[in-house]
Amino acid sequence: MARLRPIILAIGVLCTLMGLLWIGQGLAYVHWPQSSFMLDQRPWADRGAALAVLGLLMILVGRRLRR
Repeated sequence: MARLRPIILAIGVLCTLMGLLWIGQGLAYVHWPQSSFMLDQRPWADRGAALAVLGLLMILVGRRLRR
C-alpha cells in the first residue's frame, strides 16, 4: 500500500485541479481555450464539481494510507 500512496495523491490532485477548471469553464469564469465547447455550459460545472469531490476524496484516502 505504501507504493500506491504517491500515485493516489497525484491522481487526486490532478482530478481536483481538472474539476476546478471544468467548474470555471462551465460557469464562464475561465475562457481558456477560447474555442472550448465547455464554455458557459452548466452540465460541465456539475461534472467538474463531482470530479473535484472525487479528487479530494482520493487525497484524503491517500493521506490516510500507511507510509
